[in-house]
Amino acid sequence: MSSPFLEKLRASLASGEFVKLTLSQPASGAESGLRNLYARAVELREGRRLSLVWHYATRDVTKNLPFDEAVEQVGALLGAQLERGHLFTTRGDWQIRCDRNGTGKLKASRPAFTEVPSLEHDREKPRVLAASATPFLQALGVTNDAGEARPGMADKLRQIERYAEILGHLLDAAALPTDRELTVVDMGAGKGYLTFAASELLRQRGIPAQVIGVEVRQDLVALTNRVARETGFAGLRFERGAIGEFAPPERIDILIALHACNTATDDALFQGLRAKASLLVAAPCCHQELRPQLDPPRFLRDVFRHGILCEREAEILTDGIRATLLEIAGYQANVFEFISLEHTGKNLMIAAHRRPQPVDPEPLRARLREIFGQYGIKEQRLAKLLGEC
Repeated sequence: MSSPFLEKLRASLASGEFVKLTLSQPASGAESGLRNLYARAVELREGRRLSLVWHYATRDVTKNLPFDEAVEQVGALLGAQLERGHLFTTRGDWQIRCDRNGTGKLKASRPAFTEVPSLEHDREKPRVLAASATPFLQALGVTNDAGEARPGMADKLRQIERYAEILGHLLDAAALPTDRELTVVDMGAGKGYLTFAASELLRQRGIPAQVIGVEVRQDLVALTNRVARETGFAGLRFERGAIGEFAPPERIDILIALHACNTATDDALFQGLRAKASLLVAAPCCHQELRPQLDPPRFLRDVFRHGILCEREAEILTDGIRATLLEIAGYQANVFEFISLEHTGKNLMIAAHRRPQPVDPEPLRARLREIFGQYGIKEQRLAKLLGEC
């Protein structure tokens, strides 16, 4: 197919003005599971190529093609498989929505990017977890024998890899003891995907550690302990227990609580605070405690009458209060998105490092009281456990 859109693509590749290309919105006759396609220029041993990545619901497929062949491939996809095209160049951006014949009106806009990305930096990042992680990923059903994501597990694999990447940065920033073995407790371990990833990351870095995964479901505890034995994780074990009732070791260096439901996140954070852990890592979910209490300021009442907005505000307030409480307790806290919403809705992370010298907590307490007063909040679980209500 020849079209003005493809001619713009060819010209940008020839002139060196190409930045990236996306095709999206599957057509009615699109291949099953196809979501979108991304293209970027890469420098390979055999020369410069256009790297095309097909994103499916359960897998990704990458092909590095010579420019002419890549343009032909894009032409075959546009309209027949994916209806929308968006070409980014340093001279200008071009968008098109095609019918099945590949025809559509070309729309121009100012360039979103003024520089071409470095081909060296644009190469695929090396995986944080080394090949030694493959056995546990296979045993837990995440990857197949070739190390590729099994059907339905592509998002889970991305989540595991992203978590390992972030945890590596957090370990670098934490003031962890270096004269003894660390104790790591993962509250609400579930099937253990991220518990194994944490243990593997520490092992890769040569950091001696005992990692304990806590999970209330006995069948998962039995499964994960078996996988740990069979894949050689000598420093990893799983124990049965509910987060609020589990008696942790007296010493905890790193406390992890990923996707603990509702106030279970607060119970887990309290365990880490009580043990004076050096690093706390939580990814909260199911924020149910505050919403029934919310009595917003008058100027926000028209906003809060929309249930979804009230729900999101309750989530923001809950995690903001948690971060403030961690600061009061002597930690430096950060709240951030740890993976795209495309892969999981439970994508917010709270990370806190214990300060060597605590700050004055009174200004923080005053701000906390102001938040409680403005929104009519009477009680929050972590605040109650810390005596800050």
